[in-house]
Amino acid sequence: MGYPMAGHLARNGHRVTVYNRTTEKAERWLEDYGASGDHGMATTPAKAVKDADMVFACVGADKDVRAVCTGVEGAFAAMKAGAIFVDHTTASAGCARDMAKEAAKLGLSFLDAPVSGGEAGAVAGKLTIMTGGDRAAFEKAEPVMQAYGHMIRLLGEAGAGQTAKMVNQICIAGTLQGLSEALHFCMEAGLDSDAVVDVISKGAAQSWQMENRAATMAKGEFDFGFAVDWMRKDLGIVLEEARRMNISLPVTALVDQFYADVVAMGGSRNDTSSLIRRFRK
Repeated sequence: MGYPMAGHLARNGHRVTVYNRTTEKAERWLEDYGASGDHGMATTPAKAVKDADMVFACVGADKDVRAVCTGVEGAFAAMKAGAIFVDHTTASAGCARDMAKEAAKLGLSFLDAPVSGGEAGAVAGKLTIMTGGDRAAFEKAEPVMQAYGHMIRLLGEAGAGQTAKMVNQICIAGTLQGLSEALHFCMEAGLDSDAVVDVISKGAAQSWQMENRAATMAKGEFDFGFAVDWMRKDLGIVLEEARRMNISLPVTALVDQFYADVVAMGGSRNDTSSLIRRFRK
């Protein structure tokens, strides 16, 4: 995700220094985008952020966010006062709140800004960005994020962006399970699934998942970027937050277990629409 997002920043006239834990990826990024400006790469987060007004991160999970921000050679200690750290990772709201507090101690701003739209949205520069944090910092960062985002909204204080992303993932999980069951029912009934979807997608059943994934689900094609492993990580964050809030999310918990079934079938790197594999064995 971060690779094309950084590319959009470079193409929109921003001077970019990239860091990746896999050096070869940073080198490849420079080959793809470095010729268009005074861009560079660094070997640590601390070196990457030197003199930067804004720092953008997109890593894997809470532990990775903490390592990049406050670990050995982390970004926070090397950032100049007044700089803004924008975290596009899908992580926990607690991690976001912790990092915002640590940033504030150093005179920095921290925005939790997870994204939705998948790899295709990142490549196209059409991501949805859900943001939590200080409004003044957001207003400075939003014009820069427009390089790769088409819907960008501040939703509250630190942690609000991550909580909104949890809402997003709850919706996706339930929608994909419903679509999987519907397609299975449709095909078992002997109907032409493409024809049925074409009809019902013009009515109340319409969804992004139906428009973009129904045809490939029916064909058993599941190579569209956002892997089941990552969805299970996200749903784990959702369910942990629900436990903290003392609320029940029975459908989300059930779909998480269905994704565990897909993993057991060898589908950990399939995209999230592969829930239908449980039916079409």
